[in-house]
Formats: sequence, C-alpha cells, structure tokens
Amino acid sequence: MKPFHWWRTVFFLIPAVGLYTIVLGIVSLTSTLVDRSGHFAHKCARTWARLILWTTGVKVERSGPLPPLESSTVIVSNHASIYDIPILFTALPLQLRIPAKASLGSFPFIGWHLRLAGHLLIERTNPGPGIIKRMKKMVQQNASLIIFPEGSRSSDGLVGQFKGGSFLLAIDNQLPIVPVTIVNSPNVMRKGELMVQPATVQVILHEPIATTGMTRADARALAKRVQDVVAQDAKRA
Repeated sequence: MKPFHWWRTVFFLIPAVGLYTIVLGIVSLTSTLVDRSGHFAHKCARTWARLILWTTGVKVERSGPLPPLESSTVIVSNHASIYDIPILFTALPLQLRIPAKASLGSFPFIGWHLRLAGHLLIERTNPGPGIIKRMKKMVQQNASLIIFPEGSRSSDGLVGQFKGGSFLLAIDNQLPIVPVTIVNSPNVMRKGELMVQPATVQVILHEPIATTGMTRADARALAKRVQDVVAQDAKRA
C-alpha cells in the first residue's frame, strides 16, 4: 500500500491542504479586521485542521478532563508527528495559540494568520519584552498556549526529555499546566517521509498541574514531573 499512499499524498493531499490554507487563510485574515481577539480566526484554524484530518483519513479520540473553556492554561504535549498541531486543534475545543519564530509572521497565509490571530511570535535576538506583551494579551483573551517541550519531533515515537525552559512561560504567568499525551500520530506521517496514511489517534488529557507559588528555580523539576505524566500513556503507541 505504500506506493498508493505516496501518490495520494503528493497528487491529492498536498494540493488539497494548499487549497484549505489559502481559502481559510483569506477568511481568517479578513475576520481580524473586525475581531481583534483572534477567536473567529481560531475557528478558521480548527476548520483547517479538521479538513486536513478528514482528507487524510485520521480519526481523533479524546479522553480525560477538559480544562475550563473560559480560562488560560498551558497545554504540554509530546511531539512525534507534523500532524500533532492539527490533531490538538481538532481534539481540544479551546482557544489555542502556539509559539513560533517571529520570522514566520511574514510567511503568506499561515504566517499572517499567526501574527494577526494573537499567536506567540518570538524574537530570538530579544525575546523577553515581546513574549511578556503577547502572553498578557493571550491571557486577556482566555486563550491557551500549546508547547512541545521536547524541542523537536521524536523520530521513534518515544517521549524525549522535556526542556525546563519551556515551562518558564507557565511559571512566570502562574498558569496551570495540562499534560497531554498524543498516541499513534507517527503512524499518520513519520518524520522524514513524504507520505501519510489513515490512522486512529488518541489524545489523552491528564489532570491539571498548578504552578501557583512556583518560581523559575522549579522549572526543571516541573518539566520532569510533566514528562513522567505524558510518557506513562505514550507507551501505548
């Protein structure tokens, strides 16, 4: 079946995703003229994600407690596939934002959406002031931030070490952390392969972890604690 999935990916899925991105990108950008909160733009992003999964043949099964819809949290997840963001956008009925390099903000459609919809664009040379301002805005909009603290996608599906620095945003803003385990996403699209195939993916939400009273000195211990929670269910893959 591999040749079939490769041809389907290159000649059907990639053009379809390009079309979804352009059409929904235009709708998203237009909406920011009247909705500066980014809420409608995120609805466009969720529709984009659902269309990608539907076209690919990916089914998402969610379990575990959802955090309150009208508050901000930091969603901390393992990362094993380029599909993980569409999977989380589809599975979680929250206002979600992601961190990204500031240079992506000028990239057509996706980058413009990230900039105008309130995502966390980070200047590498001087990240501090920009992050503080955008995190404050995100909290005011009751949006939640997704982070992948492994730093890059896992090549074997196993959960790698969580970097403590990724947790500073949660600690600095005293936001609760919601550990999330994504199971089976590597079987949709493996790292380094230009081929996707249908699969059923599980998204497991764990009990929130409060950061109230924590300081930056607690970041490494917190990272290890969250890593252990996420990894316990990743073994199902």
